[in-house]
Amino acid sequence: MGRIMMSKFLLCFLLFLACSQLLLSPSSSFSNSTKLCPLGQTLALLQFKQSFSIHNSSSLFCDEYGGTTSYPKIEYWKEGSDCCSWDGVTCDLVTGHVIELDLSCSWLFGTIHSNSTLFLFPHLQSLNLAFNNFNGSSVSAGFGWLSSLTHLNLSSSGFSGLISPEISHLYSLVSLDFSWNDGAEFAHYSFDSLVQNLTKLQNLHLPGISISSIFPISLLNRSSLISLHLSYCGLRGRFPDHDIHLPKLQFLNLRGNRNLSGNFPRFSENNSLMVMDLSFTNFSGELPTSIGNLKSLQTLDLSYCEFLGSIPASLGNLTKITSFYLNHNHFSGDQLPSSICFSSLSYVGLGYNLFNGTIPSWLYTLQSLVELDLSHNKFIGHIGEFQFDSLKKIDLSMNELRGSIPSSIFEFVNLTSLYLSSNNLSGILETSKFEKLRYLTDLDLSNNMLSFIMSINSNSMLPNIERLDLSNNNISGIWTWNVGTNTLRYLNLSYNSINGFEMLPWKSMRILDLHSNLLQGPLPTPPNSTFFFSISHNKLRGEISPLICKGSSIKILDLSHNNLSGMLPHCLGNFSKDLSVLNLRRNQFHGTIPQTFLKGNSIRTLDFNSNQLEGLVPRSLIICRKLEVLDLGNNKINDTFPHWLGTLPKLQVLVLRSNRFRGHIGFSKIKSPFISLRIICLAHNDFEGGLPKMYLGSLKAVINIDEGNMTRKYMGIGYYQDSIMVTIKGLEIEFVKILNTFAAIDLSNNKFQGEIPKCIGNLNSFRGLNLSHNNLIGHIPLSFRNLKMLESLDLSSNKLSGRIPQELTSLTFLEVLNLSQNHFTGLIPQGNQFETFGNDSYYENPGLCGFPLSKRCTIDEVLEPSQEIEVEFESGFDWKITLMGYGCGLVIGLSLGSLIFSSGKPKWFVQIIEENIHKKIIMNKRNTLR
Repeated sequence: MGRIMMSKFLLCFLLFLACSQLLLSPSSSFSNSTKLCPLGQTLALLQFKQSFSIHNSSSLFCDEYGGTTSYPKIEYWKEGSDCCSWDGVTCDLVTGHVIELDLSCSWLFGTIHSNSTLFLFPHLQSLNLAFNNFNGSSVSAGFGWLSSLTHLNLSSSGFSGLISPEISHLYSLVSLDFSWNDGAEFAHYSFDSLVQNLTKLQNLHLPGISISSIFPISLLNRSSLISLHLSYCGLRGRFPDHDIHLPKLQFLNLRGNRNLSGNFPRFSENNSLMVMDLSFTNFSGELPTSIGNLKSLQTLDLSYCEFLGSIPASLGNLTKITSFYLNHNHFSGDQLPSSICFSSLSYVGLGYNLFNGTIPSWLYTLQSLVELDLSHNKFIGHIGEFQFDSLKKIDLSMNELRGSIPSSIFEFVNLTSLYLSSNNLSGILETSKFEKLRYLTDLDLSNNMLSFIMSINSNSMLPNIERLDLSNNNISGIWTWNVGTNTLRYLNLSYNSINGFEMLPWKSMRILDLHSNLLQGPLPTPPNSTFFFSISHNKLRGEISPLICKGSSIKILDLSHNNLSGMLPHCLGNFSKDLSVLNLRRNQFHGTIPQTFLKGNSIRTLDFNSNQLEGLVPRSLIICRKLEVLDLGNNKINDTFPHWLGTLPKLQVLVLRSNRFRGHIGFSKIKSPFISLRIICLAHNDFEGGLPKMYLGSLKAVINIDEGNMTRKYMGIGYYQDSIMVTIKGLEIEFVKILNTFAAIDLSNNKFQGEIPKCIGNLNSFRGLNLSHNNLIGHIPLSFRNLKMLESLDLSSNKLSGRIPQELTSLTFLEVLNLSQNHFTGLIPQGNQFETFGNDSYYENPGLCGFPLSKRCTIDEVLEPSQEIEVEFESGFDWKITLMGYGCGLVIGLSLGSLIFSSGKPKWFVQIIEENIHKKIIMNKRNTLR
């Protein structure tokens, strides 16, 4: 309250000074002479200047993107001079009042408080504070005091918080621009008030301002509206379907309002629209023929919407259009409009749709065409020859185009990007053809059937190339095309038949992918700048040179699936703090795993599977706090269970299979070990004792996984994805990708004893469970009925007994079941997935009967109650009394039953019993199916 009173007092004082000057000044008589700035307004401006410091970083946008040179305008404001002569200040020629204040791009840094002297200019008509940094200031009520304002621009100046509803009292506003003030928002209903009150608005620009309101229909009644920019405002609801009559509207941008839906707006023929951007909204439906009414349209952007259907022929009426973006919709059809005269068309984006047929011939004749994107469609046929060389970017990837690359493309001297990947292009390319493409930075010809001939002296070509992808083609022989030695950052030659390199000379290389070729000889050392290096699935031999540890930038190193041998350099674990993935799978390394790792390292994947490594699991792994995947399978490691790995908070995959691990797993001293573990494979070792109940009970990551609310993705980092070997039906299957919802346990082929812990039934998100080839006894726990996501269950080759629980038929995702070589008895459960399992799921269980086995069940086998002692009775039923009666009647019952069934008399009794048995079997089946 005190600050408000002080502000009002200061306003009155300064106004008094201004009036006094007008009355007392000799020049105050009505004359045509230019008036000086009133003293009160001079003082107000100087005080406003003192509120800020000068930082050139506050206005960087102007210099880098705005095309305007920024400078500190207020730095030249001096006391004792006429404020009307100051930079950024414009005064009324008659009264001397400040009427315009343009401090855009002025390096201002500081806060505009609600009592700022900025609000002491009642005659101010235009205020521009754009491209400064007001450090989270709010658009306060003070702006509403500037009642004469017709133009207000606060864009990109660091305002945040609620925008005062007083803004809606600026009834004279013609132009309002609050663009890109992240965190600024309108209070509930205040935007509606603004739209209702500001009836003179011609330009309304609020991109990035949170409105979170239904689109105000009244805006479309403003016949004076020229420019409407409401992108990324959180608008919702449905855009009106009625015809729009805004004859002066030239600019309409609703981009990024994902919850705003509607059909394509219908404009009358009397319109001036030049730019329409509905991209990244939920607009849908077919394009109406009325789109042809937009004859002044220059830019149309409908990308990332839900439009469908064919393109209407009336589109040909848009003869002034220069930019045309329909990417990422559901447009279809085998013909684009053919009778088109797009003489000014420069940008065409039709990618990610369902267009088919051949590429329209008129696209090859556009003399102003700069960018062409037809990617991710179903275009067929050959690529035609372009008649003009204006193109800078071509993207025809992910279609069904065939034939050779047209020679005209190699004449585009201004071409910067060429994407022709994932087609059926063929032919032989001589590298000399690229001689004229000196500005080319991106070249992607991957996933075709192209061959290359390396021309002599072609290394000087493509001097600006940064990204080169020729993967999955027919390239063979020695690679000698070493283009872009100073500029190339990404090179992918994977899935070819290259058998060698002269050198790896690239000084700026970041991603180097050479996997799945026929490379032979020793391992080449990647450039020191490389952070991704994959040379897996080749035929490399020899040892890893310690020189590889000089690549301190390496983040992902994949040498898997080669014939590399020798001992691992000790530096492999600690040469880079950035190292995230080290994959040496399927080589012939021997010796021990590197014993030292850097403190604070970034390692998330260590894969040493299928080598000949021995010794102990390095205790220093305990400092790898980001470790997610540890695969030591198929080696000769001789150790006990590394219980200390349970402290790693992010460990999700642990594979120790086929080693020489031994002993009891026992209990952990850690309160909650392996809290993130969801894939564990200890198969083919010498573990013994009971199953690790404590560890199994602590696997919280596989309990109640809510896949519906999870983003399904694969484990990996950026360009690299993890893989794992899983045993299903006795076969080892490699998952080249690991889904983040996949969970499995494999403890098979050990010496585990005792019963299966009931707590396994709590792990209800498991996909696979393999406890086969152990010495387990007892029954299948009834808690297994909770494993609703289980797809594979293998309990074979144990000593399990009792009945197979009927409750397992509720596991409707179960595809693989192996209970063979046990001692199960009784009727095999029927219903759901159990109807699909064959004899091999149950063989060598002589006590089992029923489908699918040929052995029929006797009456005793059908009626024998489950021996599972897990049922809780809550009705007060006393089994002690029942068993007493059962014992007394047992002898009589057995004797009488034997006599009746051996003689077959009385027949009526035997028939009743058999019918009841048959009915009970049918009822059980029906209940199961329900």
